[in-house]
Amino acid sequence: MLPVARWMMRGTPQAVAGAAAATLVPWLFWLGAAIAGLVTLRRGLSPALPVIIAAAVPAGWWWTQGDVIPLASVLLVTLMAVVLRSRMRWSETLIVGALVGAGMVQLGLFLPPGGVGPVLDQLRQASPEFASMLDELAREGIAAEDLAAMTFSGVTGLLVLLASVAGLALARSWQAGLYNPGGFREEFHALRLTPRELLVMVVIAVVGILLGLPGPGAMLWVPLLVGGIALVHGVIGLKGMNGLWLVAFYVLLITTWPMILIVLLAALIDTFADIRGRFGRSD
Repeated sequence: MLPVARWMMRGTPQAVAGAAAATLVPWLFWLGAAIAGLVTLRRGLSPALPVIIAAAVPAGWWWTQGDVIPLASVLLVTLMAVVLRSRMRWSETLIVGALVGAGMVQLGLFLPPGGVGPVLDQLRQASPEFASMLDELAREGIAAEDLAAMTFSGVTGLLVLLASVAGLALARSWQAGLYNPGGFREEFHALRLTPRELLVMVVIAVVGILLGLPGPGAMLWVPLLVGGIALVHGVIGLKGMNGLWLVAFYVLLITTWPMILIVLLAALIDTFADIRGRFGRSD
């Protein structure tokens, strides 16, 4: 896709047309967000505004049709691109993105236009087992609608945040491929949360739980997950291992929950132990 990025960066009209067209096409919003992120990373926020607006307008139209995911993704990628360009630290960028995503969850931006009530009614009519489960929750004093709203918002928010991180990574890889070959690989392999950043994330999540705000707790583990993925990439790169190891890793990550927990634990240990640094010194 690097030739596409090269064409986009020839001028603002090309980037505007590409961002608008990609965001307008269903399921290609991530490409429009990545184009806006690339221009933001390369030129800064003000010069990139026409491209961002070009991506946001069709995304806003999708919002009027009941789908907020494209617009939320464009805004998140742009915000994280601004932070990454300014701070040059992936860890801080991911934390900011997770916090903004948590705010979107708390504001209920990812709920269906009519709320979850009609959805629950349809599921109740379609499945007697689901109806009996809702009745059981009601007998236990649990508000099924509130629980469903929290679950729906949290899952959608996670998908938006992960898609936005992937879009930003694509934009950064384009930027490196065009202007700094190999730079993204080196940058991503070095991604690691500091103990201070981890402490800030834990404090925010705990405060959110105490205040009855599930958004921060649902979103703030994503930076740690991305840090664990970067750790795996870094170790495989340091050891010169075959790329098939990465393929197997992603298959396990996508298909098995225990692998996600292992990656999170590895990233947590790496925060204090600097595993890649130890491997490098041993080599």
